[in-house]
Amino acid sequence: MLGIGTLAKKVFGTPNDRKVKASRPLVAKINALEEEFRALSDDQLRAKTEEFKKRAAEGESLDDMLPEAFANCREGARRAIGLRAYDVQLLGGIFLHQGNIAEMKTGEGKTLVATFPAYLNALSGKGVHVVTVNDYLAKRDAEWMSKVYGFLGLTTGVVHPGQDDMSKKQAYRCDITYATNNELGFDYLRDNMKSDLADLYQREHNFAIVDEVDSILIDEARTPLIISGPSQDRSDLYLAIDKLIPSLPEDAYTIDEKQRSVTFTEEGNEALEQLLHANGLLEEGATLYDPESTTIVHHVNQALRAHKLFLKDQQYIVRNGEVVLIDEFTGRMMSGRRLSEGLHQAIEAKEGVQIQPENVTLAQVTFQNYFRLYNRLSGMTGTAMTEAEEFQEIYGLGVVEVPTNRPIARKDEDDAIYRTAREKYEAIVEEIKVAHAKGQPVLVGTTSIEKSELLSQLLTQAGLPHNVLNARHHEQEAQIVAEAGKLGAITIATNMAGRGTDIKLGGNVEMKVMEALAANPEVHPDTLREKIEAEHAAAEAAVKEAGGLFVLATERHESRRIDNQLRGRSGRQGDPGRSSFFLSLEDDLMRIFGSDRLDKVLSGLGMKEGEAIVHPWVNKSLERAQAKVEGRNFDMRKNVLKFDDVMNDQRKLIFKQRREIMETTDVAEIAQDMRYEVIEDLVTKYMPPKTYADQWDTEGLKAACREQLGVDVPVDEWAAEEGVDDEHIIERLEQATDAAMAEKAAAFGDDNMRLIEKQILLQTIDGKWRDHLLRMEHLRSVIGFRGYAQRDPLNEYKNEAFGMFEALLDGLREEVTTTLARVRPMTEEERQAQIALLQQQMAAQQQQVDAAVHEAEAALIEEPAEAPAGRLPGFDENDPSTWGNPARNAPCPCGSGKKFKHCHGEIA
Repeated sequence: MLGIGTLAKKVFGTPNDRKVKASRPLVAKINALEEEFRALSDDQLRAKTEEFKKRAAEGESLDDMLPEAFANCREGARRAIGLRAYDVQLLGGIFLHQGNIAEMKTGEGKTLVATFPAYLNALSGKGVHVVTVNDYLAKRDAEWMSKVYGFLGLTTGVVHPGQDDMSKKQAYRCDITYATNNELGFDYLRDNMKSDLADLYQREHNFAIVDEVDSILIDEARTPLIISGPSQDRSDLYLAIDKLIPSLPEDAYTIDEKQRSVTFTEEGNEALEQLLHANGLLEEGATLYDPESTTIVHHVNQALRAHKLFLKDQQYIVRNGEVVLIDEFTGRMMSGRRLSEGLHQAIEAKEGVQIQPENVTLAQVTFQNYFRLYNRLSGMTGTAMTEAEEFQEIYGLGVVEVPTNRPIARKDEDDAIYRTAREKYEAIVEEIKVAHAKGQPVLVGTTSIEKSELLSQLLTQAGLPHNVLNARHHEQEAQIVAEAGKLGAITIATNMAGRGTDIKLGGNVEMKVMEALAANPEVHPDTLREKIEAEHAAAEAAVKEAGGLFVLATERHESRRIDNQLRGRSGRQGDPGRSSFFLSLEDDLMRIFGSDRLDKVLSGLGMKEGEAIVHPWVNKSLERAQAKVEGRNFDMRKNVLKFDDVMNDQRKLIFKQRREIMETTDVAEIAQDMRYEVIEDLVTKYMPPKTYADQWDTEGLKAACREQLGVDVPVDEWAAEEGVDDEHIIERLEQATDAAMAEKAAAFGDDNMRLIEKQILLQTIDGKWRDHLLRMEHLRSVIGFRGYAQRDPLNEYKNEAFGMFEALLDGLREEVTTTLARVRPMTEEERQAQIALLQQQMAAQQQQVDAAVHEAEAALIEEPAEAPAGRLPGFDENDPSTWGNPARNAPCPCGSGKKFKHCHGEIA
């Protein structure tokens, strides 16, 4: 019997079906225009772009122009790169333009889909950002799709790390700009640290299309982007504390794998105190609960996390003497990313590599708050439905599942669950053997480098040839992926999320053509291509005959989405394929989330060694567990965002104030307003309202005016006058300071004075904001304890943050006013002294450079450890008996160029 929900869907269709159906008429309009646009010449297609731009400038909405613009773009792509968009690709483009996430399966051509909304929205002249997960994809997609945009008369730019300022500015000023989420976020922060409008990179945040949107807006959104500068070096402290952790007994701490946290027990605190006292890290008589011990406690906690929660080859790898983090979702190395609050340094101490100094935050933003800056945001991915609630709640993005161009022919098998990991891996190897014997390509998904290498060893022992794709071998990624669909290929990969991969059955034609051209440059490319395409067609047919790509997953991930991404690598564009998950009760997910119950079920079934349980009910049970984990992770991200929203309101206000100062040529009025507020505060402090004249502290006010306002005024005489009140004093102080500033402006020159005021304002804002960020970090780390007093930590955080921001603004006014009051032109003697000092500093720097160069040169010309023996009379390089006693590190007298100890002096 059908349930009410199922019956309703059968009659009315799902909300997704209704959205797709509502957009079909638009697709029909675009298709109706196809013949008309196909009849236009190349120049006429380009002229259409100019016509659309003009119409947009005159006020016509982009929605009204959509059918024509999409038809023009489709014809442009057909001529420029030989691809004609399918109807489902037009549907995807429509949903993107409307500000939705288009869920499109792997191989459905998302890269081409993005050109339609990008072209349409670029017509407004405000710029479009296409966001990718890595630099390789940004460059690849920009290069490929720029042919379409260029053909239609639009400019394309790509932003990447290490780019010089001029080319980066030009890239942002293009109609369509490709960039990674990291680079966009960092450039936003960099722009808000600049002091000149001409130096800014980004324009307004108009429209963004985010590729692999789930990876960027959910997975990577857990870590904020931070620009930081070095602080004091505490390497010795990290090393000293690191040595203590291995000697702690197991009952000294408890690990919660669900929450990924580790805490000291009561016994652990006592053992730790004794160790710290014994090693001189805690003063005699001091305890861990003393306020003075905060720094030590913080370092000890980070060291414990480094040892117990961060495992080598899972969360990070050590490469070239450096700890490099690994993205748990894509298995990629995150070079340049560092864990904050001393955790990265604690891992470096644990691994015995050089400890980099801790950093102080200069600017930060979360991806959630960066991407919410855009007037319109959209995204595309193969897997978003499971996170639809989060996309809607955080970003206001709807998720629409776009139908596939051809029906999916992939067979998704039920999970096979084994009692132990050993049994599971044995079964996996046997399954791969069977597939390999019939020529079926296999993609094996693993969750960590360690597990991918363990499986690689097992396959090697079984005599099965294979490739491994993980953070260690990422340089060969394109090559490995290109071969993953070949007949009989076996590829082991860490998570395939966000790799921009399209595994084609029979191998990748483009890659084969490039390799053949490199090997035979004299052969005509068209001849080579024809030959390779003919060979590929036969190889593709053979792979399809063998069953298509077999995706074999060795574990379930915490998120169903990551599992679906792996599955989606098989069965592209109606290709045959199959997917299967092999699990064991010893897997992390099974072990942490309810394996006891399953263990009882399996025991009750009397399963034998090597047997597996395979049933749809088990799949459902696992998906429910995953849904719970996803829900918990969403709640955690939502909670982090609530706290960051408090900071974000302040950030937007400060950045807006900076931008206004940068855009204003004359900031004298802003400086004057600040000065007047400082005067009011001073008068209120020393001459409190509703007090008598004999209660006023006129001497204190006079001294404060000299110190903070730079004016020496007879406040005591003014106060003694008949009928003078605080309003009169304020007015006279304003006049006195205005006169003093006017004198300064005359001495410096008006233009110079305006420049000085602007620079002081910007530098003071930046300095105060950096201090504020640090205080907010400290507040955030301790505010959770307020919950023990039955007070809501978020409300407490909001109240304290508001008070701290008010203090920031007060301090800003005072510092700007005081600094400007102390600024004065240099005398000739001071100018000469400054020049002499600069010359001394430059000479000292040059000496340091010369010394460093000399040292480097000396290191290259390795000196012998002992003085070489002088050549004796009758020396003959062919007769060792005439050489005397050469030093072991000296060049060998035989003239070989080797050291003596490695040549004739070598000890047998």
